Amino acid sequence: MASLGKFELLCLENPLLDIQGQGDEKLLEKYGLKANDAILAEEKHMGLYEDLLQNHNAKLIAGGAAQNTARGAQYILPADSAVYIGCVGKDKYGKLLEDICKQAGLRVEYRYDEEQPTGRCGVVITGHNRSLCTDLAAANCYKLDHLKSPEIWKLVEQAKVYYVGGYHLTVCAPAALALAEEAAAKDKIFIMNLSAPFIPQFFKDQLDQTAPYWDYLIGNETEALAYAESHSLGTTDIKAIAKSIVGLPKKNTNRPRTVIITQGTDPSIAAIGKENGDVEFLEVPVHAIENSQICDTNGAGDAFAGGFVAGIVQGKPLETSIDMGQWLARLSIQELGPSYPSPKQTYT
Repeated sequence: MASLGKFELLCLENPLLDIQGQGDEKLLEKYGLKANDAILAEEKHMGLYEDLLQNHNAKLIAGGAAQNTARGAQYILPADSAVYIGCVGKDKYGKLLEDICKQAGLRVEYRYDEEQPTGRCGVVITGHNRSLCTDLAAANCYKLDHLKSPEIWKLVEQAKVYYVGGYHLTVCAPAALALAEEAAAKDKIFIMNLSAPFIPQFFKDQLDQTAPYWDYLIGNETEALAYAESHSLGTTDIKAIAKSIVGLPKKNTNRPRTVIITQGTDPSIAAIGKENGDVEFLEVPVHAIENSQICDTNGAGDAFAGGFVAGIVQGKPLETSIDMGQWLARLSIQELGPSYPSPKQTYT
């Protein structure tokens, strides 16, 4: 399958405005945050956003994990290849997100909520670490009827690959399931991302509902460990965890399941299901980069997913698709926030 620029890729999740500032241990402590973590905001976190803007030289950047991934995939693919769906507020920040995506060539089909403001994510950068604290607001108001509306469902039917970020399971699991069921019924590709450790920990039931539909599951080692713990796998071995997930029951048996676990600067591991029930492993090294070239790592995982998904949409071999993910992640961490360099670079 080659991308023809006919919106072959459809992504669903929570569009957010990232408020990204430089912090330190003291700022993390003040709001009860941890480096390299992602949480949903509670009452005690609500002061963080203004604090970042007023005191930590914060920048406003288009965010939301799958929106970053969709922009990343569109960065590689021909024009009009990716469309992104989620919910924003009817406000200037929703408009800002739309404009940023338009500039990146990404088509967005937002649901506009009349009551809630556009969601935001406080990003505290400490060295090469980032801590994410999300106030979903309007992003929490996505509704299945938007996805099922004739003009949006037409895009669903047109797409060949569906990508859903795990964060959406906190918002509207039925929408994720509708895409999953459509993929299985029409032999299309369904890709899920674990997104954060709290998804398998606290949204286990919603995650498990989508599991039979995973053609590809992406996660990092922390998320894989959280999955293993919440599912009582009794192991911390990444390959054993990936193998266990590959072996879960699957709706569309035409496509064996593949699980990809990234490990920071260590090689990414892919566990590939075989028709006879065996599992084959593949290790793909990351693209080396000098520490001095790293601007920040916020969005590196989203960029990896973007490059990987672009490879899948283009029908590239698995190893090439993973390498495309590593390549795009390397470009992204040299930029501020989850963004990609201009002028556009070409994967080789």
